[in-house]
Amino acid sequence: MTDSSAKTATTQACPRTAWPPGTALEPTGVTRVLVLAACNSTETAMDVAKLKEFGTKYTAAWCSQNAASVAAFFGESGSLKINDGAPAVGRTAITAAARGFMTAFPDMVVTMDSVILDGGRALYRWTLTGTNTGPGGTGNVVRISGYEEWTFGADGLIAESEGHFDEAEYNLQLGK
Repeated sequence: MTDSSAKTATTQACPRTAWPPGTALEPTGVTRVLVLAACNSTETAMDVAKLKEFGTKYTAAWCSQNAASVAAFFGESGSLKINDGAPAVGRTAITAAARGFMTAFPDMVVTMDSVILDGGRALYRWTLTGTNTGPGGTGNVVRISGYEEWTFGADGLIAESEGHFDEAEYNLQLGK
C-alpha cells in the first residue's frame, strides 16, 4: 500500500489502561490485520481497531515504568532493534532495553501518534517526552519522535520491531 491508501488509527497520549496479566489479543488477531488489509472493508476496519487497541496498550506499557510489560508484547524470541544497534532478542533483553529508557527518563510519557497498515507490516509512530534525570542524567527535557516497523508472529505478538528515531537530534537535546 502507498502512504495515501494506508489504513490509519490514532489515539491520545499515554493511556492509563493496563495490559492485564495473562491476556492478549486473539492469537491470530493482529496477524490477520496484515493479511486482511486487502480484504473487505468490514473485516479490515475491525482488524485496524484491534491494531489500534494493541498500539494503545503498547503505549501504556511504555508509560508504565514497568519494562517487563513492554516485553510482554513480544513473542518469546521476539526482537527489538533500535536504529543501527544490535537487536535485543527475547523478552529478557527487550526488558533491559525498555528499562534503559525508563531509568533515563523517570517521567517519560510516550504518545502513539498513529498506527497504520502498510503492505505486510504495521507502522507504529510515537513521540517520547521526558526529563533525563536518571543516573548520570543531564537534567534536560527531551522530545523526540520516531517509529517502529512491526512484523507479527503466529501468536499475535511482535516477532520483530525495527525502531527508528533521529539519534543526532536526541543527543543534541540531551546535551551530549
